[in-house]
Amino acid sequence: MTTDEVALDEEIIEDDEGSGDPPVAAGGQGTASTWHRPSVGRWVLFTAIAIGIVALDQVSKAMVMSALPNAGDYLVILGEWLGIVHGRNSGALFGLLPQSAGAFAIVSFGVVALIVWYHARAGRGIVTTIALGLLLGGAIGNLLDRLNYGAVLDFIDMGIGGWRFFTYNLADAAITTAIIMLIAMAVFPRIAEWGTDA
Repeated sequence: MTTDEVALDEEIIEDDEGSGDPPVAAGGQGTASTWHRPSVGRWVLFTAIAIGIVALDQVSKAMVMSALPNAGDYLVILGEWLGIVHGRNSGALFGLLPQSAGAFAIVSFGVVALIVWYHARAGRGIVTTIALGLLLGGAIGNLLDRLNYGAVLDFIDMGIGGWRFFTYNLADAAITTAIIMLIAMAVFPRIAEWGTDA
């Protein structure tokens, strides 16, 4: 490589560093460590997942309230194993901290903003985008309940006899799935690199 070629490479790298865009190696390929924002396609996927979860969650809750109009109404689906109940949860996920719907509604706005911000910073792999899309959709679904009803409608009842799981809804299921995915990515960081956004 001649002296002029070395000088040209140094100038290109300096320009990249000052431009605010990810630095580009001399060979013209960006490196994984320089990536810092999702592509438009990744934002579309993130948004579509969130909207899909919100739609499914709200439609399912409307169907439950139509079939079981009074709180406490119960419909047996599969013996003692599975049923649909019209339940109201004024607390957090799985009934934690009851009588706190108003406070959680306020907190939920911050959570929604935090999820979007985090995706902008970390939504590089497709698994991350999917997890955050599920998390956002679930958070918005339950937020809408708190704003509309002052409580979250939980309706899926599972268990064996007296051993019952927490009553939950589709938004809760999406949130739980997202949390499991995020924990898996924290334990096994390579998962977060699957389907890397160019």
